[in-house]
Amino acid sequence: MTGLPHDPIFDPVGMVIWAIDSGFYDVMNSAWGWPIAEIVHFFGICLLFGAVGMFDLRMIGFVRGISLPALHRLVPFGVLGFLLCAATGFLFVISAPDQYLYNPAWQVKMALLGVAGANMVLFYLTTSRRLALLGPDDNPPAAAKVFAAVSLLSWMGVITAGRVITAFRPPSWFWCAWCG
Repeated sequence: MTGLPHDPIFDPVGMVIWAIDSGFYDVMNSAWGWPIAEIVHFFGICLLFGAVGMFDLRMIGFVRGISLPALHRLVPFGVLGFLLCAATGFLFVISAPDQYLYNPAWQVKMALLGVAGANMVLFYLTTSRRLALLGPDDNPPAAAKVFAAVSLLSWMGVITAGRVITAFRPPSWFWCAWCG
């Protein structure tokens, strides 16, 4: 392939070849493949943000009257939503890698996803145990409020960046900062 810059990190052509060989490419490029994946992705976002958003809003101090342990029972729904989004996101990327890997909105989305993930790990390592003892009207500690605000803002940023991906449909390699 002459005329294309060399990408030392990703191999989008190899990704598409693998997607074709595995059958994912045909499924995603069928009449209903992409639309169904978009619908499942949206349902995943609803489950994820519904669960995480409620928990975060309660930790920030809104939605008093509901205990944090009761809201924590929504976490499996959030995890299911994340898994749906990860699976469909994987299908999107392997079906059109050059439209995602080099897209600044997708790159911001992945960075914010990393922030949300790191925030969650730190929350569970440092603060979550203290919340189990709180009653429905108790005020969470300041650290929990900070974790909740970072989480809420990160997930809103992930969703926003995801919606903006289509605004940056560059020609292949246009946004690749690391390609030579």
